[in-house]
Amino acid sequence: MEHAAGYLFHIGPLGVTSHVTTMWGIMAVIAIISFVATRNMQRQPSGVQNIVEMVVEALLNFFGDILGEKKARKFLPFLATLFLFILFSNYSGLLPGAGHITGLAAPSSTWSVTAGLAICVFFATHFYGVRAHGIRYFKSFTQPIIFLLPLNIVEQFVRPLSLSLRLFGNIYGEEMTLAVLLSLVPYFVPITMMALSLLFGLIQAVVFTLLASIYFLEAVEEH
Repeated sequence: MEHAAGYLFHIGPLGVTSHVTTMWGIMAVIAIISFVATRNMQRQPSGVQNIVEMVVEALLNFFGDILGEKKARKFLPFLATLFLFILFSNYSGLLPGAGHITGLAAPSSTWSVTAGLAICVFFATHFYGVRAHGIRYFKSFTQPIIFLLPLNIVEQFVRPLSLSLRLFGNIYGEEMTLAVLLSLVPYFVPITMMALSLLFGLIQAVVFTLLASIYFLEAVEEH
């Protein structure tokens, strides 16, 4: 359980919350898998390398259908990392003892985390746009007519808010629903809900990264 101040433990004067602890664990798992898969790469992959290559190829094909192969390869490191982190975060809430109530919270069920991810997408979008078009990129905000400039600017700031709230609300609501079911009916029904949560967590990760890829595409394409 978290301390009254909201911290799971302290490192000196620094308080560490449950979702930060879970984030560290997820980052460590992803880093270890990446290291093991790439430390001795073979032309004919096997084991962990084979699994990782299958995942990368699936993501490349998915984003390739949206962005085109060239742009998909360009954005894949960012989008694939984003997708895997969100997916692992969503699934971490299904582990025994996980949750805001019982222990380690899923990072994606905390708005500060989803907002941070959305802000990364926001800045990356405009970084790619400026890199592709230079200062001329900002002229696109006046299209199709200059009077829409205020609305287009507002839209850019609404996007990260929408991204973060959608992911946070869905994962947090799912976690609370599952916690209530476990307290009322500890057998069978929660198991079914947890099985659905596996699909639901995947969908949320896909939706977040799909929207991010669309924003990137809009930023780099000619207007």
